[in-house]
Order: sequence, then C-alpha cells, then structure tokens
Amino acid sequence: MKFRYVQDPLFLLCIFAYAVNRFVLKRLWQVGFVHDYLNDLICIPFLVPIMLYVERKLGARGHDGVPQWYELLIPVAVWSVLFEVLLPLHPSLRGVVVGDYMDVLFYVLGACTAGLFWQRWYRVAPVRPRSAVKDRCTAGEISEPGEV
Repeated sequence: MKFRYVQDPLFLLCIFAYAVNRFVLKRLWQVGFVHDYLNDLICIPFLVPIMLYVERKLGARGHDGVPQWYELLIPVAVWSVLFEVLLPLHPSLRGVVVGDYMDVLFYVLGACTAGLFWQRWYRVAPVRPRSAVKDRCTAGEISEPGEV
C-alpha cells in the first residue's frame, strides 16, 4: 500500500492534536505535558510526511513506501541538535529558546510510535502462493495419488 503523505491518518490526527493543544488545552493548563511536550511528541509524525512529500515531488525520494528508519532518524537528529543545542546557544535567542533533553526524548518517542504505526497501518497482508499442482488437482486436471 502506498504511503499517503499529507493524507496519512496519523498526519491528520497530529494536525487535529496540534490545533486542540494550541487553541484549547494550553489555555486550560499553563504547565505540564500538554504545555511542554505534546508538540514535541507529534513533531516527527507531523513533519515527516510533509518532508517526504516534498522529497517525492522533487524526485529525491524514489518510492511511495512507508517511511524508512533513516527517514525518521535523520529529522530526529537534525531537530534535536538544532532546537536543543544550537539555537539555545545563539546570543539573540538566549532566554527565548531553552534546550531540554526531555524534548529529544519526546521526538524519539514520537518517531518510534509513528514508525510502528506506519509499519502496521500500511502493512500488506502476505500473499501465500498456492501450489500449482494443488490448484490443478482441485480443478480436476490431475488426480490425487491413489485415484484413477
């Protein structure tokens, strides 16, 4: 089954979760998981389908299959280093951007969850090849052993 990119159900769920978090939950809770980590958790399943869709349209991705492990690992590594290490060190962003190792943990958790979901959601049931002889036997073309 082809990966549906921006029509993927997990991607659409992440859009919904982001909107609910942004416009409802963050207004109700000023601290805690929904305020601090929910966006980090949905970051990979939200951004990877967009990234892969653009890569596919530009010809940089040669298939429409499920995201591979490296297509999840690379964004986790890049975003972790960029948002949790480099940007907090930038002089103009000190005090505005704060590095947090828990953000990295939720990037990884989101990537693992997304990878498992996509592997299961897009899994194609294995086709069991039937024996040609058995097919011909059941069709009456060849008699079973001991039959005349």
